[in-house]
Amino acid sequence: MSELEGKVAIITGGGSGIGETCADVFAAHGAHVVVAGRNLETISAVANRNKGTAIVCDVSKFEDVQTLFTKAQSITGNIDILINNAGIPGPVAPIAEVNIDQWRTCAEINLFGAMYCMREAARIMCEQGFGSIINMSSLMGIEGYPMRSAYSATKFALVGMTEAVAREVGPYNVRVNALLPGAVSGANMDRILERRAQAEGRPVDEIIKENYTDPAALKRWVAPEEVAKAALFYASDASSAVTGDKMKVCCGRF
Repeated sequence: MSELEGKVAIITGGGSGIGETCADVFAAHGAHVVVAGRNLETISAVANRNKGTAIVCDVSKFEDVQTLFTKAQSITGNIDILINNAGIPGPVAPIAEVNIDQWRTCAEINLFGAMYCMREAARIMCEQGFGSIINMSSLMGIEGYPMRSAYSATKFALVGMTEAVAREVGPYNVRVNALLPGAVSGANMDRILERRAQAEGRPVDEIIKENYTDPAALKRWVAPEEVAKAALFYASDASSAVTGDKMKVCCGRF
């Protein structure tokens, strides 16, 4: 349980969902977790129980991201791991009716926010000569999904950035990989289901069965812990020869 002993791991969007679970799992394996997010109360609760550090950061603001990395680097002098997880679902609507401002906000957080974090992580990690960046894309980053054009666009872009940056930073012993979670159970998915039910005029249970559980080979949701364990693999020396990779964690939604 000490694969990450002494390592500093920044986890954006670390106050809830996959980010929160990654913080718990990484701390249990020895990492000092830097839990970043917009709500101090939420991220402090996660950081405190894991003896980590909470830093308020809106990833869509480059100045916030720079401050996050400066503070995190001051803990040990190094940043070993970045879990680039902060993101929002974006508008759930057909493209002909989508709210342009909501679409733009999704891109600013999911895409530009991820880029800002990768930029700062790459700068520090290349100088120190090691590091692992894990980008939280989605199954919708390789398969477009109706009424989710903003989210799909940002997650497709994140896969492309993963492959491009992996080639850039590889000579400095820095690895970049992407996780592609499928439908993950939790509060975020509950909100998405409510929006879909309203937009489509269908019951939530019907949408779940038709679109999420029945299409999966394992016939169930993905648990946040399962995504966190995949992230742990990418963060640890178990994946020391793996970079530019993308891994589906989706219960077999082929």
